[in-house]
Amino acid sequence: MNSSERERAHEFNVQVKRPVAIVRGLNARVWDEEGREYVDCVSGHGVGNLGHAHPRIVAAIAEQAGRLGALSNGFGNDVRARLLERLAGLAPPGLGRAFLCNSGTEAVEAAIKFARFSTGRTDFVCAMRGFHGRTLGALSATFRPEYRAPFEPLVPGFSFAPFNDYDKFAAAVTERTAGLILEPIQGESGVHPGDPEFFRRLRRLCDERGVLLIFDEVQTGCGRTGTFLAAEQLGVTPDVVCLAKAIAGGLPMGAVLCADKVKAPVGRHGTTFGGNPLCCAAALAALDVLQEERLAERALRLGERFVARLRASPLTQVREIRHRGLMIGIETRAKAQPLIEALSAAGVLTFPAGATVIRVYPPLTIEEDLLDSAADRIASVLA
Repeated sequence: MNSSERERAHEFNVQVKRPVAIVRGLNARVWDEEGREYVDCVSGHGVGNLGHAHPRIVAAIAEQAGRLGALSNGFGNDVRARLLERLAGLAPPGLGRAFLCNSGTEAVEAAIKFARFSTGRTDFVCAMRGFHGRTLGALSATFRPEYRAPFEPLVPGFSFAPFNDYDKFAAAVTERTAGLILEPIQGESGVHPGDPEFFRRLRRLCDERGVLLIFDEVQTGCGRTGTFLAAEQLGVTPDVVCLAKAIAGGLPMGAVLCADKVKAPVGRHGTTFGGNPLCCAAALAALDVLQEERLAERALRLGERFVARLRASPLTQVREIRHRGLMIGIETRAKAQPLIEALSAAGVLTFPAGATVIRVYPPLTIEEDLLDSAADRIASVLA
């Protein structure tokens, strides 16, 4: 019995799984338990911006684990303090405070609560095709009916308007609206970039109506799109930014960056593991690598290189390629899943976004020749 079969025998499974058990990784390469090698262009759905087993992350975790791992948030901590200072320095001006948690969906949940408390209002307008998580509040902000329907009724007060359609968003805002929740680039729906003018007009609308503008940068943040935050490319500073996935180099962490106007009642929200010293140490190391190796700029350059290499081939299976940096969506003419399985057989791991989009999220640290090899294998399958 292999590992996948052993998991199926005992796991309370809620996810679709592939018949491959990955047991080891090194940067952009992973190996299954039969010893087969793959190029990892899933990266934990965007967690692995620094690849697998990065030596700086490994060293930071080992050192901190030997000093202090978990700590109640009722106490201050030196590593947490350094991380909060670092995030304030990386964020756009005005987003100088952060709440630390454990995941993207927790960050969105916190943002919902903070927005309700700050404005005294209850409702939210979100984008059609948007994805924000699977807990009840975050799921209420998520559009796809197949995710929502089995768990209804959800949290009331959430409505949806078409992405990049300012007039429809403006019409949906009422005197009860506490916030707008959007991704700068919609990932789950197939890598659809936001229009800068759409977001600039939303910023003005929020200022005029006393509404908070909340960006979900769980997938787009930490350098993947070519800047630390995708918001920087839009020329817009939101009131709240939700971060997670890549922020701690592979360990679970989320963060909610907040403007001064965002308030929360002391003692009414909290977290047991959020901001623990172990994850904070990993996050500091990850941010060091991101800055020192200029990985955001590298993502921008390698994304252009990868897409140009794909487009040089006759991609008969492809309708469109959309990307920002190394956040890449390939829209196919037929169902994507058989192509994803063919790519896995060719030694490249990718993942879907809906029925007809293949997502390609390689580590920002991937070797250039390995990225070229992955592009050539993908082009071969899609031709």
